[in-house]
Amino acid sequence: MSEHRFSKYFPVLFLLADLACLNLGIFSANYERFGGLLYTNESYLTLQVVLNLAWLMIFFSTKLHEISREFRLIDHLNKVLTGLVINLSVVFALWFVAKPFYYSRQHLFITYLVFTLLLIFWRSVWHYFIRYYRRKGYNLRNVVIVGYGELATDLERYFRYNPGIGYKFLGYFDNNPEEARGRYLGMVNEVKSYVGKHSVDVIFCCLPRLYDKEIKKLIDFAENNLIKIKIISQFSRLGNKSLSIQKYGDIPVINVGAIPLDSMANQVIKRAFDIIFSSLVMIFIFSWLIPIISLLIKMESPGPVFFKQHRNGRDNHPFLCWKFRTMVVNNEADSKQATKNDPRITKIGAILRKTSIDELPQFINVFLGDMSVVGPRPHPIKLNEQFQPKIDRFIQRHAVKPGITGLAQAKGFRGETSVFSDMSGRVRLDRFYVKNWSLVLDFKIILLTVISIMKGSENAY
Repeated sequence: MSEHRFSKYFPVLFLLADLACLNLGIFSANYERFGGLLYTNESYLTLQVVLNLAWLMIFFSTKLHEISREFRLIDHLNKVLTGLVINLSVVFALWFVAKPFYYSRQHLFITYLVFTLLLIFWRSVWHYFIRYYRRKGYNLRNVVIVGYGELATDLERYFRYNPGIGYKFLGYFDNNPEEARGRYLGMVNEVKSYVGKHSVDVIFCCLPRLYDKEIKKLIDFAENNLIKIKIISQFSRLGNKSLSIQKYGDIPVINVGAIPLDSMANQVIKRAFDIIFSSLVMIFIFSWLIPIISLLIKMESPGPVFFKQHRNGRDNHPFLCWKFRTMVVNNEADSKQATKNDPRITKIGAILRKTSIDELPQFINVFLGDMSVVGPRPHPIKLNEQFQPKIDRFIQRHAVKPGITGLAQAKGFRGETSVFSDMSGRVRLDRFYVKNWSLVLDFKIILLTVISIMKGSENAY
């Protein structure tokens, strides 16, 4: 199948297509702002060059041209969005340093909005196209499995049910021919001769069916012949998806409690996204909305504009959470949840709560680093104390920063937790989010939250 392999051209294709999306974004911004696709003002031509150079730098530094064939669409888009967030961080940093106030913020916003949409669209189309192309028998990689067993047959089944990843399974090698049924190719010591004759690209070694010496010989052989070799083991039977390998000197150790946001790189990416998103909200929304809301709150009832309450954050540490005040000043705010038709809620407060506008001041918490745009919703401390002993692994929701919105809220778990099932359902979704975080998931939750707010919810009171 080597005649159908065009992987060496992928980096050029990805780069040209990404730059085309970026420049279409710039042209769209030109048309919206200045009435024409091309705007020959020298300063804006300079901006276009800078934005292209910035994407070139991020494209290669984040290796956006290297897309593994095992990637799901969500993995592919998460990598792309990660590069986009880093790119935006660089552009924002340059913006604040250079202070080019003669550039239109609206122009930059439209540029990156269109760029993001086009980038996601073309990368998604590419993902499905290459999967279809491989299902038709092109761009395949020949693989063998050394060591027959339950894990080996599971892997073979995965290849068979997922032809889009492009792995052509040739057969098994095992020292027990009677046990290894099906596509038996020979003994373990026959791997080398077979691989050389049949253009094998990947060797999977199944533990514990092999001895250390056999694996070492296979690794040496593979590295000397530019063949990829991968190890599969019984650790996959632990039933925990959160597995990672750490090294203590030369000793590899399996960490069964790892989460994506344990990674410093992921923390930086999520924090960069939070800063960018909260900055945009404060620049484009707070500047005009806060004075209006403040005036309405003050006109209806005496008291402060903002309601501040200590809540549990990351690692269960308390922080001061900000909201618009939606109730008359009372002594039960820390001990009693808001209920339907609660007499403490003001008229303007009811509107703010129904539309979730009361949560907007928490973007200040996001900017300061106490919260994230997306994450498990922070509960009042007394509510945590009430449910933590009753719900298994409740504390895991505090392994990450709390969010203005979360997966539970996007799925409809909003408002009062009057029964145990309401809280257990929230915690279950919060734990799923903690263990499966990605930028794509964050974007999906934000989109679902916006849709939920527009539709309205009976529990939003």
